[in-house]
Amino acid sequence: MISVKAPNNFLPKHKTAIFLAGSIEMGKAENWQEKLTRLLSTEDVLILNPRRDDWDSTWKQSIDNPQFREQVDWELNAQEQAEIIAMYFDAKTMSPITLLELGLFANSHKIIVCCPLGYWRKGNVDIVCNRYGIKQVETIEELYKAILERL
Repeated sequence: MISVKAPNNFLPKHKTAIFLAGSIEMGKAENWQEKLTRLLSTEDVLILNPRRDDWDSTWKQSIDNPQFREQVDWELNAQEQAEIIAMYFDAKTMSPITLLELGLFANSHKIIVCCPLGYWRKGNVDIVCNRYGIKQVETIEELYKAILERL
């Protein structure tokens, strides 16, 4: 397993790429990316993790801000190139960007969604997953098992 965090280069890739889309909201969401990366550590995969070590919450979220633009472009490129998008909605967060990404990639046939009870828009997530035939699970452990099945 190779793990690459934003904004580091991940090309050329010679392994199945798994993008970790989902709740971050620094301080609110659990670090589920770290947990899933540990679970996948023995697999021959490339983990693309948007949880950036040097993230600065004071960065203006604007197309004109080079650091912010780099982050968003990295995430979009990584999702487009990944074979699997593992998506997690933490019940303690709102995760509007994750909802946006679900909409962007719902028809891609590469998403696996983990949306536990208590997530504020679980009904919307359930309906989108049902409509587009997206595999849905309740826990990180089930997400890990669903990824293994897909590999």
